[in-house]
Amino acid sequence: MTMLAYRLATRMASPLLGLVLQARVRDGKEDPTRLNERRAIELPARPGGPLVWLHGASVGETQILFELGQRLLQARPDLNLLFTSQTLTSANLIAPRLDPRARHAMAPVDTPGAANRFISHWRPDLAVFGEGELWPNLIHSAKAQGTRLALINARMTAESARGWQRFRGLFRSMSSAFDVMLAADPETAQRISDLSGQTISLAGNLKSAARPPSAAPSLISDLRANFIAGRRCLVAASTHEPEESLFLDAAVDLADTALIIAPRHPARGEAIAKQIRARGVSLAQRSRGETADASTRVLLADTMGEMGLWFALADAVYLGGGHAEGVGGHNPLEPLRFTKPIISGPGVFNFASVMTDLQDRDLVTIARTPEHLKTALTRPSKPDSQEIEHYFENADAPMTLTLSALLPLLPAREAMA
Repeated sequence: MTMLAYRLATRMASPLLGLVLQARVRDGKEDPTRLNERRAIELPARPGGPLVWLHGASVGETQILFELGQRLLQARPDLNLLFTSQTLTSANLIAPRLDPRARHAMAPVDTPGAANRFISHWRPDLAVFGEGELWPNLIHSAKAQGTRLALINARMTAESARGWQRFRGLFRSMSSAFDVMLAADPETAQRISDLSGQTISLAGNLKSAARPPSAAPSLISDLRANFIAGRRCLVAASTHEPEESLFLDAAVDLADTALIIAPRHPARGEAIAKQIRARGVSLAQRSRGETADASTRVLLADTMGEMGLWFALADAVYLGGGHAEGVGGHNPLEPLRFTKPIISGPGVFNFASVMTDLQDRDLVTIARTPEHLKTALTRPSKPDSQEIEHYFENADAPMTLTLSALLPLLPAREAMA
């Protein structure tokens, strides 16, 4: 009954879809040239052969699914991949990296009409949903049209589990559609099992298997020589409001220190630049093509796909999301692979088990107050490289287990004539 109620409510809301999307365009959250993808109309032709659809919400999920997609193509070169995501940031990140056998589309809105049009057009053989991306109409339509379904790297906080308790029937209806459900951590496995009444497999967190972001050595050398110029370098990565202010309050007065701010959403660059200029601090804004030199105090890295460059330059990393209300932290494993000191705020419920493990190993510092943040940035605690190596010893195991679960869901090669 809850599934029927959801489908009825979203069908009744469909006439308002145009107004909602236009409002999101005005807020900079939608690309006006891609609204047809959100409505699932006038879509490009489906390629021939088997197709795997991989869906994630934003940057973190998309990066995991991209790595998973690469592994699927290695195992099955005959596949085509369709990636969908909800945010422009994730779309801009993944599009330049796609294999010729893959394409990206903005995810369709979850109304019955858009869901049916999307599934009928693409006819995916396998649909892979990342982490917590559960859209009832899309799941219902995919199952009804014969698509196999998998939920991978599932993560569910205690708060989310309490929320789903009110819609337990809807959750059970969705979860029963999945052929495979793999949890990222034991807590999530237990929460989904309690809600769904099914046994959930524990594969481990796929973020541990993601390859670290890279950067051209020439760019690293150039910025190190001309911008950092012998100074210490502190990087604020994947920040949200008000974390740029917290970082600047803690670090802007530190002597012989170059600062880099790389916001989670580069579209916030102008607002952050205004904030920095109001402090009377010298600034180079990368999205404007401004060059940072030894006289520049802050490099505002409001661009996409360069996080590997900033981590390579950093002497310490302030990882955003932990001081921003409702965000829940960001993936600490990327900067950890660069063996850099990591400081985060306490609000890391999306990475609770990972952060607890890293704290126990002295590989991350949680700064609960502005004063603690300043102390941690002034005297960052250098992580033990051997401990980091030990942490990543079995990093690929979750990916191996996930692939082993997904490959049997694909059509056999000999049946693809």
